[in-house]
Amino acid sequence: MASALGLDFGTTNSVLAVAEGASTRSVIMESPAGKAGTTRTAISFLKNSGPLPMRIEAGQAAIREFIDNPGECRFLQSIKTFAASALFQGTLVFAKRYDFEDLMHGFLDRLREYAGGEWSDSFRRIVVGRPVQFAGANPDETLAIERYNRALLRFGFPEVHFVYEPVAAAFYFAQKLERDATVLVADFGGGTTDYSIIRFECEAGRLTARPIGHSGVGIAGDHFDFRIIDNIVSPLIGKGSLFRSFDKLLEVPSSYYANFGRWNQLSIFKTLRDFTELRKLVRSSLEPEKLEAFVDLVEHDEGYPLYQAVSATKMRLSLDEETEFYFPPLGERSRRMVRRKDFEDWIAPDLARIEEALDTVLAKTATPPGEIDRIFLTGGTSFVPAVRRLFEIRFGEERIECGGELLSIAHGLALIGERDDIATWTAH
Repeated sequence: MASALGLDFGTTNSVLAVAEGASTRSVIMESPAGKAGTTRTAISFLKNSGPLPMRIEAGQAAIREFIDNPGECRFLQSIKTFAASALFQGTLVFAKRYDFEDLMHGFLDRLREYAGGEWSDSFRRIVVGRPVQFAGANPDETLAIERYNRALLRFGFPEVHFVYEPVAAAFYFAQKLERDATVLVADFGGGTTDYSIIRFECEAGRLTARPIGHSGVGIAGDHFDFRIIDNIVSPLIGKGSLFRSFDKLLEVPSSYYANFGRWNQLSIFKTLRDFTELRKLVRSSLEPEKLEAFVDLVEHDEGYPLYQAVSATKMRLSLDEETEFYFPPLGERSRRMVRRKDFEDWIAPDLARIEEALDTVLAKTATPPGEIDRIFLTGGTSFVPAVRRLFEIRFGEERIECGGELLSIAHGLALIGERDDIATWTAH
């Protein structure tokens, strides 16, 4: 019987896993939206006429609740990116304030219900993945871990352990190693890119490891999404347009569009003073129809459909040199052909920072690229051709492996959770 639960609480997706011996499996969760081993990191709140005043759903069930009840359901996604932000002091949901730990606990509590007996009261520990560097402009790591702990301790686990996400992915991949190896893992999530270099050796049939170094940067897939929005959608809804203030012409504040382009901010934008100010600008705008379109998108909760359209465009660009972007709520004027080359130009500043973080881990560990035996790429953003090229140029294609993009972290955490040397693997 498994004694530990592995939890990959991701920006975009979350996975629970358990290990039994050398084998692992995802915990299958059965929600009103069906059965799945991977859950979108999203939560919804809907006022209820039954004995409970509020119905809370998570993952695909939250998405369905939101779509089925437009205007009545409060929907939040990418909640992980709030964890390290001291500026985030909670959000109001139907006049009740929810702190970060309330949101995290509410999301995981629904996963516990969906998992049924698979989430056992007999687990002696939960092993949770954490990024090397949390997302955000000025991430507060201590605050993030405190918030994680407050949410997780409500479940009564005797032990709570944190492991760097790329370390967990490395452990999962290392099960396939046939000889000693120095491994670089690059984990591309929704909000962060993390690196770990680990030396794996097999002694008396037991896998041992020596962490060599880690680095990370708060840039990943969500930032790539933002570049698509910033270059295609934002100009259609007023970015760069002017409004009249007394005898001056001023540009609509770009901060409004930063909110709109980041999924975690969009979910609370309607409740902020910025949105009230935006609505006032419509009257003095020189192109009021654009700002009206912006207001309509926010008021009609079109954030998730936009997220789907942008993500689908990004995925197609990983396969094709050109694809069409189209977002029906903005009509035919949103229809545009997007070339992979243009997309790669837009994300060039993000790629540069991702490569800088790679340079950092190699430099601070004094590890020449030639001493890396294997490179494991994990996470959805590893499919982006421009990202993969960074590693092919540096290390050569023959040393690169990928796979288990959504499962490797959770399954690695579950394997680590069953070890008696777990302290060796935990993040300090």
